Amino acid sequence: MTFETFGLNEAYKRVQKVGDRLSEFESLIEWDQFRPLFADIYHNNTRKGGRPNVDPVVMIKLLVLQSLYNLSDPELERQVTDRISFRKFIGFTTEIPDFSTVWFFRERLIQSGKYEEVWNTFQAQLELKGLKITRGVIQDATIITADPGARSSDTSRGKEAKTRRNKDGTWTKRGETPSFGYKFHALVDKEYHLIRRVETTSASVHDNQVDLSLPGETVYRDKGYFGVKPRASINKTMNRAVRGRPLTIRENRRNRAISRVRRVIERSFAVIKRMFHGGHVLVTTLERVHLKNMFSAFSFNLVQLGTLKRKGAW
Repeated sequence: MTFETFGLNEAYKRVQKVGDRLSEFESLIEWDQFRPLFADIYHNNTRKGGRPNVDPVVMIKLLVLQSLYNLSDPELERQVTDRISFRKFIGFTTEIPDFSTVWFFRERLIQSGKYEEVWNTFQAQLELKGLKITRGVIQDATIITADPGARSSDTSRGKEAKTRRNKDGTWTKRGETPSFGYKFHALVDKEYHLIRRVETTSASVHDNQVDLSLPGETVYRDKGYFGVKPRASINKTMNRAVRGRPLTIRENRRNRAISRVRRVIERSFAVIKRMFHGGHVLVTTLERVHLKNMFSAFSFNLVQLGTLKRKGAW
């Protein structure tokens, strides 16, 4: 242990006395299991005179911090440098990655597809804790807004756009309110309230065009999915009245029962938007928005895991 690390540990003891939520996150999952995922794309070139690679686990933890506290890349670097609890969470590394390193790591996650492996590894750990899907799943979607700039058309700008601003965002309308951006589709399990699967589309894609359920599952969905059969074996989609055919008493009762179950996923979106401030993005492409949404879901699951542990669920 270096003198600097010793000093940081001593200073951190005062933080522990007043409480540190991040310290709980360190023990909830096996962070080291993410490191082997990057063995084929990160090579330490110090023997050839290159800089040593930053530990991928440190980088993943940085993206979690960024999601939890809604930090830009430069602000993330500043906060990690300044806050002892952040330094402790990433392991009191001798060198703090700068904001450009964070940006390049996210881009490499997208280009290599490693973000899917990170998500799947996390989900595998949940199952090993006994937190398996047993009582059904709930699917829904929420709007993630973005800055449209001067864009007024309902089509995305695409790769031919001369600037990088909002290439893939589109307009949609819920009720009388138009919104520009993307849709965050998520599937939450009914028993443990953990986000199990995620997808991101442009805002104009209808909810029922995305099916995250799997055969053998029971899926609960709102009226927006009415008329589209899911992959799930048991379909618990709310009924919707059509012209000339109002809902029966039985159908209304069924809708109310499904609505009570669906509150679970509404809480997930509320936490991401209100606590993490993840309801608006400044990143410019669908892939980058999806990565941001995935880490929002990752961070939500950490919070929920802490709740489940305190309740003795695992």
